[in-house]
Amino acid sequence: MGECGAPGDVNSNVLIARSTGDAQLDKAVWQWLSWDKNQKTKEQIESLLQNGKHKELRDRLCCRLTFGTAGLRSAMGAGFCYINDLTVIQSTQGIYKYLERCFSDFKQRGFVVGYDTRGQVTSNCSSKKLAKLTAAVLLAKDVPVYFFSTYVPTPFVPYAVQQLKAVAGVMITASHNRKEDNGYKVYWENGAQITSPHDKEIIKCIEECVEPWNGSWNENLVDTSPLRQDPLKKICDCYMEDLKKICYHRDVNVQTNLKFVHTSFHGVGHDYVQLAFKAFGFQPPIPVPEQKDPDPDFSTVKCPNPEEGESVLELSLRLAEKENAKVVVATDPDADRLAVAEQQENGCWKVFTGNELAALFGWWMFSCWKENCSEDADVKNVYMLATTVSSKILRAIALKEGFHFEETLPGFKWIGSRVKDLLDNGKEVLFAFEESIGFMCGTSVLDKDGVSAAVVIAEMATYLEGKNLTLAQKLIEIYETYGYHISKTSYFLCYDPPTIKRIFEKLRNFDAPQSYPKFCGIYNILHVRDITTGYDSSQPNKKSVLPVSKSSQMITFTFQNGCVATLRTSGTEPKIKYYAEMCALPEQSDRSMLEEELQKLIEALIENFLEPDKNGLIWRSA
Repeated sequence: MGECGAPGDVNSNVLIARSTGDAQLDKAVWQWLSWDKNQKTKEQIESLLQNGKHKELRDRLCCRLTFGTAGLRSAMGAGFCYINDLTVIQSTQGIYKYLERCFSDFKQRGFVVGYDTRGQVTSNCSSKKLAKLTAAVLLAKDVPVYFFSTYVPTPFVPYAVQQLKAVAGVMITASHNRKEDNGYKVYWENGAQITSPHDKEIIKCIEECVEPWNGSWNENLVDTSPLRQDPLKKICDCYMEDLKKICYHRDVNVQTNLKFVHTSFHGVGHDYVQLAFKAFGFQPPIPVPEQKDPDPDFSTVKCPNPEEGESVLELSLRLAEKENAKVVVATDPDADRLAVAEQQENGCWKVFTGNELAALFGWWMFSCWKENCSEDADVKNVYMLATTVSSKILRAIALKEGFHFEETLPGFKWIGSRVKDLLDNGKEVLFAFEESIGFMCGTSVLDKDGVSAAVVIAEMATYLEGKNLTLAQKLIEIYETYGYHISKTSYFLCYDPPTIKRIFEKLRNFDAPQSYPKFCGIYNILHVRDITTGYDSSQPNKKSVLPVSKSSQMITFTFQNGCVATLRTSGTEPKIKYYAEMCALPEQSDRSMLEEELQKLIEALIENFLEPDKNGLIWRSA
């Protein structure tokens, strides 16, 4: 420890007396206590050191954050692999270094910073504070910063990057994750989340400048620097104006008696969804009072993820019954995703899956395009996209209607980048989605957007009511026209990375070395695609068309009975996810038989491939 030297502002007695006997760990402890100016997180490391908790110190200090499907995401707290003041400063310094290399006009064009309403008292850590430190690093280096004066939906950051022609932007959010987490989402100049090679190059740059620079801790710079601008009013006004481009039945919206309830899940969505409904000519949706205002503890829900369904929508459904509102829209805490529930004739509520909502959005956006396009518009110029683990319903609609459908790797960063490429080549993109209730209606924002999706679904429900149809009835019509697509998505929790690796390696060496399974129970497997290794048995050269993604596990099985099933690890949580879908032709209309077949196949998949009891996997709680 002594060879590193004791810094002046650290209790060097603690450092010298508490050497761990591990040179790498000693260096990491010394760095942390030298560099961290947040008293709470500094004390967390000091306490672990004093109590001889060397394993936990190693876990916290001897690895770094890496970019997953949604940027950097981790628990808030002390340590180089956690989200905290120091790791956000280090990340921003790395980004500064990389952007300076990539853009000669970086200091003219500037950088966007937004944040949600998360926070953790025990670490003196909040999204707003982390955003201020992000801005401070850049302002101290004379970079103009567009820093939102209040919390905003995540989609506002990529939207602002494009509108303001900034070189990049960061949103401090952990979206729908548990309350202990936070994150750092990076957008490139094209308004899409960063993909490879930018993420890897930024990580390299972060590692080259881990010690905080002079000025990096000065969070007050956002209040004093002439280089800081507040883009809130301009971006909000422009966003709401752009939203009107995908409003097709304003006259019907103005007159409707249909009522909507909106919950913002203790996050940022309330004010912005109210404004979006106004932009479409609607009366404002009825807010759930207990969930309307930001609350970093998410105190009325067991988890702040509207994707969990009826159990977390309880308050909004009861309010809707009381107010006689037939449709509930729920935005997640950073308002980039949307859940929808509709009351059926028997009084029960149907909570739509992401794949079901995509079928409705796909039908709607194409129908509206067809009604409003110019006479010389070419349907072959029109595109819709989905991630590869999402429903193939858009593919079925595209085949019948003549437009193009494309798949990307999981994560909206891949969709955003591909959409930008298509737009730059003169194509028209109507809609894109991922099954985890992420939707992009139109192309004003090249990311998923719960605010726009909420108001589009409201217009759709209003239009259908005029035709004496509910959303659920229309969904059945879509499936009867284009073929039933019955899907089921769920997950197991696994907190042991070696177990996860073992499960996937077994699938790659099933009956013999380098041999994938040919059956799953009684079900015959036609093709296997392994995105982790780049193998695809359906291709003549056996190579996957989608890019290889070595950093995560993902294998897809296509079965002889028409089912497609994918097993993959989550990019943001300790989960093994499974996605299974039965894709039927329009003439196969026996839904119950298809559902039964899918359920049996999922059971076989779990029993034969995941083996939860043997591997100690925790079932998703109902």
